[in-house]
Amino acid sequence: MLTTVDLNCDMGESFGAYKLGMDEAVIQLISSANVACGFHGGDPDVMNRTVELARSFDVGVGAHPGYPDLNGFGRRYVDMERNEVINMIVYQIGALQAFCNKHKVRMQHVKLHGALANRVDIDEALANYAADAVLAFNPELPVFVNPNSLMHKVLLEKNLHPILEVYADRAYNDDLTLVSRKLTGAVITDPDLAAKRALKMIAEGKVTTITGNEVDISGQTICVHGDTPTALNMISKIRLLLKENGVGISSFKRL
Repeated sequence: MLTTVDLNCDMGESFGAYKLGMDEAVIQLISSANVACGFHGGDPDVMNRTVELARSFDVGVGAHPGYPDLNGFGRRYVDMERNEVINMIVYQIGALQAFCNKHKVRMQHVKLHGALANRVDIDEALANYAADAVLAFNPELPVFVNPNSLMHKVLLEKNLHPILEVYADRAYNDDLTLVSRKLTGAVITDPDLAAKRALKMIAEGKVTTITGNEVDISGQTICVHGDTPTALNMISKIRLLLKENGVGISSFKRL
């Protein structure tokens, strides 16, 4: 059982006149923020404000690159060639790095978003392209990854730094891939249930899958999606339950 775990949330996904999530409240409860980089959500003003908020609350900042799919919120697969994938990811990390430089914040990690993140778990070629993008930008940057996935394997092969991530608000298949959002039960919105699942994954190394099976899982960081309607309450419940069971919350910049 871990005595300290990271708690992360996808943030900065508002853009223009469109408001998504409750970033100002959530940022005060988490230890790491995955900041949208403008392709699936976010814009320069939102990126700037999110990094500024993270600095104010001593929260670790990570780049959250996704497919160029604003209408689909980056949750639709886009068929791209190797160089397109590498340049798309490098471009987005670089954009966020500029705001980190502006606010004198060290970028802490990279976490792929949406369909891109799901696809690298099952597509070895795409996993290699994504890993090569991190290699090209900064091989010292840790990458959030699903445990035992193809992306996890590729990162290890390339001597990159995987950080094992578990999801409090998403259902798992037996192979530890995430259940498609098109299916009933894929998104967990009950804060109490999400908190119990988070504690079980961290304290026992187990998760109950969509089929009802118990599967081994390892996690160093717990994710709650910022656009989950109950995200704020869910994060509060997770923090409380972890604390009651002797697990502290800390970002990787302090671990």
